[in-house]
Amino acid sequence: MPAAALKAKPLPTQSTAKRPVLLDLPYAPVEKRPLPPGRPREWYITHNRRLKAMRLAIALLDSGVYVPNQARNETIREAAETIGVHPPSDTTCHMVRALMRYCR
Repeated sequence: MPAAALKAKPLPTQSTAKRPVLLDLPYAPVEKRPLPPGRPREWYITHNRRLKAMRLAIALLDSGVYVPNQARNETIREAAETIGVHPPSDTTCHMVRALMRYCR
């Protein structure tokens, strides 16, 4: 028996399914939980900075900015204003560009 015949078929996607694939709509954000106690202050700062960078990277990708070269500090700060978060620091802007670079 050829090896190709043993491969499992992938699950149908929206474009290949014979009928529409149900999506999990409407989207509801996950319930927030308190952060674990007892960590150094620097850990909380870094954790929150990473979350903010992720939100900003997603907002930029949704707005059509796909390449880190297009995401200048001003562009990232405009995205922050659009989604309603405080303007990010230069360090957070750098982190946003790094996320965009490594997720490709």
